[in-house]
Amino acid sequence: MNEWKVFRTAWTLAGVITLIVMILALGTVDSRAATEAEALLEALERGPGPSKGNPDAPVTIVEFSDFQCGYCRKFWQDTLPRIEEKYIRTGKVRFVYRHLAILGPPSVQAAIAAKCAHEQGQFWPYHNRLFASAGPFAFTARNLKRHAEALQLDTAKFGACLDSERPREKVEQETIIGRAIGMTGTPGFLINGGRMIGAQPYEVFEEIIEGMLKEARGGQRRPR
Repeated sequence: MNEWKVFRTAWTLAGVITLIVMILALGTVDSRAATEAEALLEALERGPGPSKGNPDAPVTIVEFSDFQCGYCRKFWQDTLPRIEEKYIRTGKVRFVYRHLAILGPPSVQAAIAAKCAHEQGQFWPYHNRLFASAGPFAFTARNLKRHAEALQLDTAKFGACLDSERPREKVEQETIIGRAIGMTGTPGFLINGGRMIGAQPYEVFEEIIEGMLKEARGGQRRPR
């Protein structure tokens, strides 16, 4: 747990202009956000993008991930299902996915494809197929389109999105943001603003989440 740091200590962005670009990339945020760090955190938690769970959950986890990353796959396979069962489905945790495509062109291509699936409301099933099929040459355009077909997406719309690479800019923006806030590897997480790097065991997530739920029951404010 020595990677666990509150978000405010990770705030190292190089100025207001960079911040504004990042916030605009993620969508409109509440004008009441009092500080630059709070504004960016709010954008990461509430801006457009795939999420699941109760919007009003007391704990929000933002994952930064790469579909080619073996440790990300391990988190998806071993840890996320347990978090989902105990916390997401019970309304205690809201889970948000952000791209940190850092392992080369296939990572970017897979992230673009996932965003194309998200446009048709099928991000999570597509996300699951990408991790399940990870391996050498897994993310060719042909294979990415096959996943869309298997999920019965509008294949013409999906293919046009993938071929045009229209979501590339958003993928690259999220990756820049992740690096800027100190996500030095994948997977990386913000848990109510606290930063953690790596596919930590489920018990680490459980300890952190339970502590935050206890704070919420005690009426304490979320850390920023």
